[in-house]
Amino acid sequence: MDRIEQIRKFLNDTPNDAFLNYALATEYVAMGSDELALPIFVNLMNTQPNYYATYYHLGKLYERTEDEDKAIQTYKKGLEITKQLGEKHAHGELRGVYEELTF
Repeated sequence: MDRIEQIRKFLNDTPNDAFLNYALATEYVAMGSDELALPIFVNLMNTQPNYYATYYHLGKLYERTEDEDKAIQTYKKGLEITKQLGEKHAHGELRGVYEELTF
């Protein structure tokens, strides 16, 4: 819980910092609190769509909660963004999880 508290303190100074929000969401996931991570990931995807790491983790969260349609939509959006940004490694990872889910 100390890491979460520290991230929250940093977020008080820079609430729109994509990395800090992402870090907080992934800490929640690590402790098994998908319900706390979900709104953070969704907000990141909507407000900072080029922060491409969000798409993989949000898609996986949707898979864990058995919302395959949202997972597929998230992966598709992430594939578009990573292609636009030229992020080949991230694009490949997203393509892999997308194909695993849809084929």
